[in-house]
Amino acid sequence: MKNWFKKNIGKFTKDKEQSQTGNKRLQSRWLKRLDIYIIKKFLGTYFFAIALIISIAVVFDVNENIDRFINNKAPLKAIVFDYYMNFIPYFSNLLSPLFVFIAVIFFTSKLAENSEIIAMFSTGMSFKRMMRPYMISAAIISIVAYGLGAYVIPKGNVTRLNFEDRYKKKKKVEYVRNVQMEVDSGVIAYIERYENYNKTGYRFSLDKFKDKKLISHLTARSITYDTASVHKWIIKNYMIREMDGMREKITKGDRMDSIIKMEPQDFLIMKNQQQTMTSPALKSYIDKQKKRGFANIKEFEIEYYQRIAMSFAAFILTTIGVSLSSRKVKGGMGLNLGVGLALSFSYILFQTVSATFAINGNTPPIVAVWIPNILYTLIAIYLYRKAPK
Repeated sequence: MKNWFKKNIGKFTKDKEQSQTGNKRLQSRWLKRLDIYIIKKFLGTYFFAIALIISIAVVFDVNENIDRFINNKAPLKAIVFDYYMNFIPYFSNLLSPLFVFIAVIFFTSKLAENSEIIAMFSTGMSFKRMMRPYMISAAIISIVAYGLGAYVIPKGNVTRLNFEDRYKKKKKVEYVRNVQMEVDSGVIAYIERYENYNKTGYRFSLDKFKDKKLISHLTARSITYDTASVHKWIIKNYMIREMDGMREKITKGDRMDSIIKMEPQDFLIMKNQQQTMTSPALKSYIDKQKKRGFANIKEFEIEYYQRIAMSFAAFILTTIGVSLSSRKVKGGMGLNLGVGLALSFSYILFQTVSATFAINGNTPPIVAVWIPNILYTLIAIYLYRKAPK
């Protein structure tokens, strides 16, 4: 018996080691399968929330604007394809933080209610490890949201806003007053009033400086943009004063064609114009206007920085949502869902308020846009530490 035990002990030990290795492989495979399960449920709930809320928003929008569409004789094809097919992605992306929060709260609360999170922890899984598939899902949503907001949606907004201006409510700016900008190095242009319907500016002046000294001063009764050529302006009833030390030369005329490096779109800013520009075009426009000394570009800067900040919101709100709803509570998911909705709405509200501070106050746009993210990151860190481990 003793000899048999010695003979077979090695076999028993080997079989035990193989069994433990098989269990570890099975556990590892189960965890990977769990990751896929959580990602599918998260993204599925996210897109379901989008479909549900946006469909309700479309119904309300149709009910509110149906009279305008009928009175302005908007074609059905234009309503469906030009307006609503661009309305849906725009507002889906705009309310993406809300959808992320709803999806996380709803799905994770169901897991906690069914004791599935307890089962995960009982296998030795840490809360940090459980967060991995959530962060992968947040990364997917973040990348898609930024790509849509920076490159795809702005092109659709051009069609949507043109439809709104024609059939819903006019938003185009037809005139602008007191335009002043640097059109070239050392060249400052000023227009007292510009009217878009005839492309004409009134009481125009153009000053040229060299080494901080005024060398030429042009004044004109009117200046008209020639749409057939780029940067071509027709100057009427003008007078040019050229200074050379103590000498001064005056030239007058009825009409003169001139190339001035400015266009009406550089200073005639239309409502929501920033929404029609892709992020690279927006950055280029901001840089160009800053060089020209044009101050009314805060809305463009906010739009540019907000697209970046919104993409990080998915990670922050996902962390808050999982930390809040991973604990099983009495009464089901009602409390978690209520707190989640309150936090998500407060985040969107705080974004709007901080953007207003940047537009109407002295807060730098990049700071105003990132304040909600910084504040809610601190909330996310606190809730993460308090989450069940």
